[in-house]
Amino acid sequence: MDLYVYYRVRDEDAERLLPRVRALQAALAAAHGVAPQLKRRPGSTDGMQTWMEVYPATAAGFTDALAQAVSTPDLAADLGALIAGPRHTEVFTDIPSCA
Repeated sequence: MDLYVYYRVRDEDAERLLPRVRALQAALAAAHGVAPQLKRRPGSTDGMQTWMEVYPATAAGFTDALAQAVSTPDLAADLGALIAGPRHTEVFTDIPSCA
């Protein structure tokens, strides 16, 4: 199962948010063996960027671990102050190949 988490970031907050998201992803990688990616749409619209965290090939329970990590009081305050609006999580699974 792959997780895609997207949210909006004000241009002026992007530089301060980056190390916080990288730290979150590094902690999740160490604890859960995931290989996170961080992406963004090119450019910005009305001073806003769209960022996406990608967590490919996650194990069962990772969605809950991610939610718990993000809701940790210090991290939640750090991210919440720099993200414009909610984080949206989408889950995708592989389509089996036809044999």
